[in-house]
This record gives sequence, C-alpha cells and structure tokens, in this order.
Amino acid sequence: MASASLSAAFRRFVNRTVKIRRMKECIWTERIRTSNRKASFLVAVTPLSFLIFERVAHFSSVRALDSAQEVLEQADYLYSCGETQKLHQLLVRHKDSDDAEFLWRLARASRDLTSLSSISADEKKRLTYEALDYAKKALEKDEASFAAHKWFAICLSDVGDYEGIKVKLGNSYIIRNHLERAIELNPKDATSIHILGYWCFAFAELAWYQRKVAAVIFASPPTATYEEALAFFLKAEEVDPNFYSKNLLMLGKTYMMLSDVQRATLWLTKARDYPAVTEEDKQVHKEALELLKKLNR
Repeated sequence: MASASLSAAFRRFVNRTVKIRRMKECIWTERIRTSNRKASFLVAVTPLSFLIFERVAHFSSVRALDSAQEVLEQADYLYSCGETQKLHQLLVRHKDSDDAEFLWRLARASRDLTSLSSISADEKKRLTYEALDYAKKALEKDEASFAAHKWFAICLSDVGDYEGIKVKLGNSYIIRNHLERAIELNPKDATSIHILGYWCFAFAELAWYQRKVAAVIFASPPTATYEEALAFFLKAEEVDPNFYSKNLLMLGKTYMMLSDVQRATLWLTKARDYPAVTEEDKQVHKEALELLKKLNR
C-alpha cells in the first residue's frame, strides 16, 4: 500500500515536471517568434535548443549568486585588514540590495567611517544616521539575521548621542531587546555578548541626574551592576578569546570599578598590547596606557 502511494506520488511529480518544462518551452518558442529579428526564416525550436537555453539561464543565475558571495568575501577581507574606506566604497554600490548580508555590513562600514580622524563633525553625524538606516533595512529584509539585530542596536545607540539623554535612555530597552535577540539567534557571537556587557556597564555608572531622567521616562528604569557587566565581558572572552581590543579594555575598566587592581592591570596590559589595526584599536591602546599609569601611581 505504501509502495503504491509512493509510486503514485512519484508519477504526479514526473507529470508535473514535464508539464512545467513544456510550458517553458512554449513560452520560449513564442518569444523567438515575436522577436524583432529581421530574419527570413524562423529558427527551429528543438528539445536540444531549449535545453541549452535553460542551462544558460541556470548558470547565469548561479554566476550571479557566486558574484554576490565573492563581494561579501572581499568585504570581510577588507574589514579584517582595517581598510575602512575601501570597504565602504565596495559596499555602497549595493546600498539598494535586498540582501540583509550586504546591508548590515554597510551599516557597520558607515559607522566605522565615523571613527576616522579625517571625518568632519557634520560628516560623522550624517554617517551615523546613514548607518542606522542601513541597519533598519537589513532587519526589514531578514528578521532572523543576528547581525542585523546587533548592528541595529549599535547604530540606534549611536544616534542617541545626537538626540539627547532622554531619547538615548528611551531607546535603552529597545537596544537591549535586539542584543538579546542577536544572542538568541547566535549564542557564539562574542560581539553581541560584549555589547550587552557594555550596556550593563553604562547603566551601572549612570550619573545621578541621568537616573532621575530615566525615572521620569520609565515606571521601572533600566538598572545594571558592574558584576553583570563583568559576567558578559568574561563570557564574550570565553566564546572567542582575544577577539576584540575593546572587550579587553572593558574588562580592565570593570575590574577597576570593582577595586580589583591586580586583574584590572592584567586586562589593561592585554588591551595595551593588542595589535592596533583599526582606529578603534588605536584609541583603545591610548586609553589602556592612560589607565595603567593611573593604577601604577
């Protein structure tokens, strides 16, 4: 009985496939007949010619996919080398893409440009809002993209620097929700874990007047402790050791806030000695040096 059902299903599949192929062949034949070619004869359509047409169309599609993948691989290589401007120039050509993989990378590249010393204040602001726009589009294209959630959270936080403390605090729960969603989608992404640690650190050191503003905005204002921040920074390091100079720096700063000078010195030294590839790495190196001087006084 099961065998008969399976055979029947297979026959239906074959018949459907044949019908689809014949329909495509008829469509293709009609296209040839109605073309604007000024030929004195009608090209004969044969099963072989149709098969060639079908294969060419298939390989063109595959080639397009390969090209997109090659661009993404090139983009990731440029990012790893710290070639921020070249990376942005490459990705901005795909700003109208429907692929979230292009869009979140473009959001990241736009944001990274803002850290360059050659960028003016006005250009930095424009790029900050541009990055958020690309991140938002990436999220609209693919809600299941952990990177889209991560970079939307980061870029939304950046925009808060221009919108004022009230807006920045108002966005805080949205930011945390997207970070948690990113970690849920990819528990092995150390960057998302790090940023959630940074979120906790920021609220742990919130000034008294900012806490008052938060109390006005929220019935239950967001709170966090240095211990919570430390747990996230350590988790990020466990997931991907030595992955990010800023995580090393934040571990050192968190231990400083917890009055653990020995561990603070250990992590700040690692941050200082981290290879300075990007502009952010250079800033981290400078800050780590300054903090180590304070600890050694």
